[in-house]
Amino acid sequence: MPEPLQPLRDGGPRVQISLDLPDLPTALATAEIAVRAGVDWLEAGTPLILGEGLHAVRALRERFPQHPIIADLKTMDAGFLEAEMMFRAGATFVVVMALAHEHTVREAVRAARRYGGWVMADIMLCRDKAAVARRMAELGVDVIVVHTGYDERHAEPGLTPLDDLAAVRAAVDLPLQVVGGLTLAQAAQAPALGAPLTVIGAPLAVDDREFRPGADDEALHDVIAEFVRRVKVGAAPTLPAEGVQA
Repeated sequence: MPEPLQPLRDGGPRVQISLDLPDLPTALATAEIAVRAGVDWLEAGTPLILGEGLHAVRALRERFPQHPIIADLKTMDAGFLEAEMMFRAGATFVVVMALAHEHTVREAVRAARRYGGWVMADIMLCRDKAAVARRMAELGVDVIVVHTGYDERHAEPGLTPLDDLAAVRAAVDLPLQVVGGLTLAQAAQAPALGAPLTVIGAPLAVDDREFRPGADDEALHDVIAEFVRRVKVGAAPTLPAEGVQA
């Protein structure tokens, strides 16, 4: 298995699309548009996994064999067993919630090491995000996800994951990913602020009020391409765009 962090240490930005869509045909069509627009990583979003299960991960792996696939299961228990299912289906990364029991996190990491995958720890809703990020690093996760949740940002307009980024960046040496209602301007700031991994989802690529694409095909391609351009402007990654072994 490759050393978990090395392929991300070049500092080059990667853009991930959150396929928070309810069915596989829509998700695959959206993924095709995103790949043409320059997206690097493909996320089987939580709604997609709820609607289609492991079939979604398998289908994404089959259709896009060179792209890392993220299974956003938001694991809160049974860390090894849930991660194992996703890795066997073709996931590159699984997402475990930092609010889960520490043994859940350890077990997800153990599954990743067994199957050659990686673990993202989502620190959404943690009170002391910097301290939690440090603990996640101690438990062996590979990436910290700085996440402002859907309900959280609708209940408190103006919240953004960039609010927490400086403290988390100072706390850990792991790659950071930012997600949660990012605007184009915010996405453009993220790599310089220490988060080279950026996610496009709602409200740009996915509708902000229901699980459907945020625009028709042509407009969707254009907004994703502009998001990618802004994140990567001026960057010169030393690794291929996909960044990690799929």
